[in-house]
Formats: sequence, structure tokens, C-alpha cells
Amino acid sequence: MIQYFDLSMLSVILSLAWPTMLEQLMQTAVQYIDTAMVGSLGTQATAAVGSTSTVSWLIGSTISAIGVGFLAIISQSLGAGDQRTARRASAQAVTMTLITGVAMTMVTTLLSGMIPIWMQVDPSIQAISSRYFLILYSSMLFRTASVILGTALRSAGDTKTPMQVGVLVNLINVALNFLFIYPSRSLRLAGLEITLWGCGWGVEGAALASALSFAYGGVAITVALFRQKNISPRGESFRLTSDLTRRCFQVAIPNLVQRFMTSLGYVVFAAMINSLGDVSTAAHTIANTVESAFYIPGWGMQTAAATLAGNAYGAGDSAGFKRLGRTMVILEVLMMILSGGLLFVMAEPLVRIFARDEQVVLLGTTVLKMVALSEPFYGIPIVVEGMMQGMGQTRLPLIFNVACMWGVRIVGTFLCTQMMDLGLISAWGCMIAHNLVLFFLFGSCYLRRKGVSF
Repeated sequence: MIQYFDLSMLSVILSLAWPTMLEQLMQTAVQYIDTAMVGSLGTQATAAVGSTSTVSWLIGSTISAIGVGFLAIISQSLGAGDQRTARRASAQAVTMTLITGVAMTMVTTLLSGMIPIWMQVDPSIQAISSRYFLILYSSMLFRTASVILGTALRSAGDTKTPMQVGVLVNLINVALNFLFIYPSRSLRLAGLEITLWGCGWGVEGAALASALSFAYGGVAITVALFRQKNISPRGESFRLTSDLTRRCFQVAIPNLVQRFMTSLGYVVFAAMINSLGDVSTAAHTIANTVESAFYIPGWGMQTAAATLAGNAYGAGDSAGFKRLGRTMVILEVLMMILSGGLLFVMAEPLVRIFARDEQVVLLGTTVLKMVALSEPFYGIPIVVEGMMQGMGQTRLPLIFNVACMWGVRIVGTFLCTQMMDLGLISAWGCMIAHNLVLFFLFGSCYLRRKGVSF
């Protein structure tokens, strides 16, 4: 293994990956805190928040696809030494952010009342789930800026700025959660009684805290982009041009279809789980929250893979690209083995942070231990897909991801939960099968160099 691992590339890879990992770690930590705070309000509150979370993935992944289109252009342009094209692409990313953000705000607010119904949310929590969704997505324009413009910064090798903004966003979110979720209350500290003022808005307060923190993040990322010396859009035209728009959408459209179809699959998957009742919905929501922390090494490495692969491809450095691929695949697998082992050991204590109901704890712990065993296999698809994104090759990932989501996870979950009444454990078994098939497809693709070579 050592002969395939290029130690000289390790510092470059980690310098790009660690800020993204830390950013995602902070986001996950806040998600943990959010879930615990809302969970203190009861199982129904947890279910109300979690029942539409996969719709959030659907919306976010659609926006992320546009960011991937600009990532490919900017990283390849900088690799080729063409800074002017990179700056032009940055300016047009700002325009696309405005168009997409406004459109998404209109769609999400207009459909907020229907989404809980489509998601088969229990009638007793449909109203509060709808209000949570409406408030959360009122800041959609700013969230769009954070995603697209943050991706533009990362494609230029600046992963620290999005990390720093993300840390502040999360700290603001936590502070506002304490203010908005709980009513005014008294605490005794060192014999003194301290009154903490609060709004007592519960689930709606959690949504408002997130919306305001996202608004700050969007503004901060936009300012940072204009200050970035390599790709600042200052002085460039913000009018969309056919050459860059075409290049962007040649990459973005397959990625958009992939993300939309897989995220739609997550929505259907969650709807089938919601139909199993509050306990299954709460256990699923908590398990997803816990699991997300242990995917951080994988997604951090994907960012580095996309940027460095794009640079190498733009520079025509075939030998460097091959060394990058070997090093990243080995490093990714080692990191995911470690994270999977930690998840298996820590599953029950982590679930107990968010739930008091023993049924929820038992169910959540069981599915987490199941998925922990599959984590090392899922690392390969993550990093190989990142390399392909940087090169602008998004058609094979589209085919692989959509086929696995709908052909394995959705069909399997429908048969298990809706036809055979096997419950949440069977649904997570189908999810693991989905990940294993992705491992086989992307692993075979990489070994054969199909779509992952010059």
C-alpha cells in the first residue's frame, strides 16, 4: 500500500480538506445541539422537525449542482493559469445565485403548507411542521449564496473562509436557539438565582434561529468572494454569457438531475418511514443526525479531490492526477474505517443525547450499528465522484446514483416496509445495500479508469 501512497501530496490534500471537515463538524455539532434542544420538547417536536428534513436535502442538492458547475470551470481555469476566465465565472456565479435564490424562495414558501401532507407526516404535527418549514426557508436567497459562492471559494483553494463563516453561522444559531426556543426561566448558579430571558417559541423558534444565522452566512460569503484576490468578480460583467453558461450547465445539468433524483429518493424514503409512526420517525431523524458526523472525513476529502483533480486536469498533468487518485483513495478508506469503528462503539451514548424514550433509543442504536459496518465501503464512491466532478465528468455518477437510489433503496424499502411490514431496520438495510452497490460501481469505474482518467 505504501508504494501507492504519495506522502508529498498529503499536506496539500489535508490543507484543503481539514477546513471543510472542521466546517462540517461545526455544522454537525450545531445539528446535534438543535436536535437535543428540540428533543427536550418531546418526541412529536423531534418528528415535526425531522419529517421534512429530506426535502431540505432535495432543495440544497439542487443548488449545490450549480456550484459544482462553477467549481469545474474555476478549478480548471486556475490550473491552466487562466485567471481571467476564473474571475468571469465568479461574476456569473453571483448572477446565478440571485436568480436561483429568488426562484427557490418563491417555490418553498408557496409549497410549505403542502409538503408535510406529501411527506405523510402524522396529522397531529402537520401544522407545526409546515410553520417550521416556512420560517426556515424564508432565508433561501442567503442559503443559496452560501452554497454556490462558498463552492466558488473552495474551487480556488480557499477552504478556510467558508469554514470561518460556517463557524460563526453555527455559533449564532446556537445562541438564538437558547433565546427563541425556551421561555424565560430561572437558574441557580453558585447560590445565586439568575433569570434567563426567552421567547418560548419552541419549534418555530428553532426555525427562526436557523433562518437568521443563514442570512448572516450568505452575506458574509458574498463579501468574502468579492475580497478574494484570485477570483474576485470586481470589475467583471455580471451578465450571463453563452460560453461560460454552457460550460457550467454541461457539468451542472447531469449533476443537477443526479442530486434531484437521489434527493427525491430520500424524500420518498423518508415518507415511507414517516408512515411507520412517531417512534420510527424520531429514531430515523436522530440516527441521521448522529451518522452525519461520521461522514465528515469522507465529504471533506471529496472537496479536496474535486479541487485538485480540476487543477490537474486543467494543467494537463496526467501523472499528478494518477498519484492524486491513488493517495486519496487509500487515505479515504483508512479514515472511514476509523470513523465507522467509532460510530459502532459510540452509537447508544450518542442516541441517548437526543432521546429519552427507550424504544427510540433501542431502534436508533440498532440502525446506527448496522450502518457503521458499511462506512468504509461508502468512502470510495465519495472520493471518486469528487475527482470526476473536478474534471467535469458528471454523467456516470448520474447513472450510478439514480439507479442505486431508485432500483435498490426505494424499491427495497417499499417492499420491506409497505408490503411486508418489516419496519425501520429493514429500511436501513436497504440503505446499506444501496451504499454497497455504489462502492462496487465507483470502485470498478476507478480501477478500469473509465471516466476517471485523461
